[in-house]
Amino acid sequence: MGKKDDVNELKRAIYEKLSPRRRKFIDKIGFENWDPFQEPKHPIDIRKDSTKKTSSELMEEFLKTKDREKISMAYEMGVYEMCMGLFSSDEKYRAMFDFSIWYFKKLNKLGINPDKAWEKK
Repeated sequence: MGKKDDVNELKRAIYEKLSPRRRKFIDKIGFENWDPFQEPKHPIDIRKDSTKKTSSELMEEFLKTKDREKISMAYEMGVYEMCMGLFSSDEKYRAMFDFSIWYFKKLNKLGINPDKAWEKK
């Protein structure tokens, strides 16, 4: 018996021990498409980005560059959401990231201090 046969036999044994409700789900996706042995996804807090930092490390490093006394909970949550969006490759956050870079360059080109963009008129 080959390795593939052993895997299929083990897969069948796992399937047989499942509850009818769980089997129904597997039947829906197809037994042949079901992989009970797939690797679990890494938790977000141990994933690293291209700078080799975790989301927590990146957030902390960024927030250290700011005056903590002036950081609101909304600001901190915004940093957290942006970081999580970047780490999970969410298109919504990619759009916000791209727009922010584009807007920053536009303001600089016009000679406008980017910090002034947040002042209420």
